[in-house]
Amino acid sequence: MLCSIYSSSYIAVCFSGLPGQMVSEIIMAQSKRIASIDWMRGLVMIFMVLDHVSMVYNVNHIGTDSAAKYITGTPLPVFEFFSRWITHICAPVFVFLAGTALAISVERKVARGVDSGKIDKDILIRGAFIALLDLTVISFFSGKITIQVLYAIGVAMMCMALLRRLSSTLLITLAFAWIIFGELLTIQNWPPEQGPGSIIQALLYSTYSTPDMVIMYPLLPWLAMMVLGWVFGRYLLSYREGEATIQPVALLLGLGISALLAFFIIRYFNGYGNMLLYREDNSWQQWLHVSKYPPSATFTALELGLMLIILGAMMYIEPIIGVRQNGILLVFGQTAMIFYLVHRIILTGSGTYLGLRNVSDLNMSYLITIVMLFLLYPFCLWYRGFKSRHLDSIWLRYL
Repeated sequence: MLCSIYSSSYIAVCFSGLPGQMVSEIIMAQSKRIASIDWMRGLVMIFMVLDHVSMVYNVNHIGTDSAAKYITGTPLPVFEFFSRWITHICAPVFVFLAGTALAISVERKVARGVDSGKIDKDILIRGAFIALLDLTVISFFSGKITIQVLYAIGVAMMCMALLRRLSSTLLITLAFAWIIFGELLTIQNWPPEQGPGSIIQALLYSTYSTPDMVIMYPLLPWLAMMVLGWVFGRYLLSYREGEATIQPVALLLGLGISALLAFFIIRYFNGYGNMLLYREDNSWQQWLHVSKYPPSATFTALELGLMLIILGAMMYIEPIIGVRQNGILLVFGQTAMIFYLVHRIILTGSGTYLGLRNVSDLNMSYLITIVMLFLLYPFCLWYRGFKSRHLDSIWLRYL
């Protein structure tokens, strides 16, 4: 089982002049990436493109997954709603797995005796770089100050420079404390208003929207998800060392089912835990119409539950079907940051500066998504090889 979780070859490295088999052997000896994690990330990146295409071009795009935006009784058309809902899993996966990857990287450095100050400095720089991409690149192409998932990932990562020193038990306690009780703080300042105070609240736990600024990913709810991902990364390392006895697939499936059960219970009683976005009837749309901005307990339980089950299934089948080095999910999963930036620049930029916002429908959005993916795959494949040939580049480390 250990080999099935820590498969040995998942980074494509270009060795000019070497036969393909020799390249594979060298990669097999050098890499310790977990393909399932890259697959999971790659899968949701495909969903993400659909959502971003629809957000820019689809005149009927649904964006009412917040009590601040939803008007009671608003219809939720089946195809439109489903196409939006399947993309809800994207941000939780990115944040959770960012915590997992960071934990594996940092804990390995700690085990090698790397200076603690150097580790903290690297975490802080990496996190700040990621967060600033929202305030610079994304905001420029959006035409307004846009604080979204890169801010949440980057600042949460910076927080881990301190939180990494806590035990896994304490980290889990803190994460669940926010998931369970964070709504108490949020509803004290609801609905969100405008002004400096509201901006600070939105950066931490609420939401904010004006023609000139939008804050959709507050720190604390997403930090809780990153903390859980960090603990999972620690667990994977301890399992590899024989210190943890529960097999990863069993753990993931058990936790995933438990999370979905928690979602069902909270959504059924339709009160606290829904971040004021309540179920109006028993239609499946209303059951799944949970608050993403900011994340409610039902949103967190539903999306993390689905992620855990899918990831568990991927880890189960990985040793059975093997790993294709140029598989689409693997390639997209290993080039997540550059993938994100390129497609956001193209889509958001065309909407902002070429006047292409709301020019089509959802059917066209699916077609554009397919075209985008066909164009992004060879680019990401090239970039992965380019990055592997420039491992000493400081900036490429963050992209």
